[in-house]
Amino acid sequence: MKQGIHPQYFDEAKVTCVCGNAFTTGATVAEIRVEICNKCHPYFTGEAKYVDTLGRVEKFQKRQEHAKKAKAQKVKKLEEKETVRRPESLREMFDLAKKQASS
Repeated sequence: MKQGIHPQYFDEAKVTCVCGNAFTTGATVAEIRVEICNKCHPYFTGEAKYVDTLGRVEKFQKRQEHAKKAKAQKVKKLEEKETVRRPESLREMFDLAKKQASS
């Protein structure tokens, strides 16, 4: 192996979780801080909880609400378009104009 190109390896690197759990492992840094470990992760604990540090869940829910509103507006606009039908031919246009003029 080449000398001086490899990082220092710590056999007793301490890993500390936010929940308070701590354990040792081998790593290239002496101390590691993590947000989730096997003691507090929902997969291992069986609890259904959101692990959201950046607001991603709320952001996703907000996008879903916006999409529902946009879809409802689009459906409403399409329904309004269907009620006001455009004439398909010149003859229909003249007939429609005659009906409007007579009433």
